[in-house]
Amino acid sequence: MGVVGVVGAVLGSMAALFVLLVIGAALLKSSSRPETTTPVAIPTYEPSESTTDEPSPTWTPTRSHSQSEEPTQQETTPTQQQPKVTLNTSLKNNTVYRAGALPRLSCPAGNASIFNHSQLKALILKTGKCMDQAWGPILEKQGIDFSPPSYAIAAKRGRGACGDYPSAGSMVPYYCPRNNTIYASTSAMARGNGNARGYGQIISWHGGIISMLAHEYGHHVQNITGMMDSWWRASLDSSSQSGKLALSRKLELQATCFGGMWMRSVASSYPVNTSMRARLFWFYGQVGDYPGWPRDHGKPVNNNLWFRQGWEKGKTFQCNTWVAPSSTTS
Repeated sequence: MGVVGVVGAVLGSMAALFVLLVIGAALLKSSSRPETTTPVAIPTYEPSESTTDEPSPTWTPTRSHSQSEEPTQQETTPTQQQPKVTLNTSLKNNTVYRAGALPRLSCPAGNASIFNHSQLKALILKTGKCMDQAWGPILEKQGIDFSPPSYAIAAKRGRGACGDYPSAGSMVPYYCPRNNTIYASTSAMARGNGNARGYGQIISWHGGIISMLAHEYGHHVQNITGMMDSWWRASLDSSSQSGKLALSRKLELQATCFGGMWMRSVASSYPVNTSMRARLFWFYGQVGDYPGWPRDHGKPVNNNLWFRQGWEKGKTFQCNTWVAPSSTTS
């Protein structure tokens, strides 16, 4: 099956668990709660200058954003040599952390209804292209081989390379690294699936669903930068279930941070005004792990924190969950 296939199967099954987290959030929070948020302290991180696979990074106030390279040289002419980029695919010092901020792009969403399949599908595909335009150039600039993900968007349900979508009792989309495809059911996301409440029953504004697709796109970034393979190897090496869950939370919270980066990059054109931003922050404070369910995505307060980290800090190295204090990834 291979590493990528096994990872795909794991991520497919993790998608089924995520709906339980959303359900718990929705049940524990009153529907009459105002959609406001109180600012939280956002940690500040600068990447380690080391490029070794096993660095000893710390979470500290600002340090210089610099990593040394050890490129090999390839002779192109008798008098000119072209450096070859050496990529770091580790979790803690991955080359992606050097990519910096996403460009500010125009990506107007319009008035699409999340309860209309054709409108929501069109919006997902449109914003997906905007994500390509945002992530592609900054990754390629670092020598990362970029290719966009594919999409399979069904009105009801379908069968993908990593399993059925939505999974039984689930309404969440999922990313399958086996074929680099994001799978989603518009009806499940908007209206729910069985006893699973949909995102549209928590926040009816389309920005909520699109931000979740930006999270899935974050998994694609993790995949093409080698982090997903590194995460899977670390999971296999972990001798305890608690250790595996801790790694899963870091993976998921990083994808949420990347999603926050992208939503901020299109905020002026999408648009995400002050009111909608508050609703978006509130939304991410409603989803996460709850007692009785697997602790694989992080507490609601940390989902909120990492989405805001991506939004407010806006640079890839600020999404390095792998060196963050355990309290922020619990």
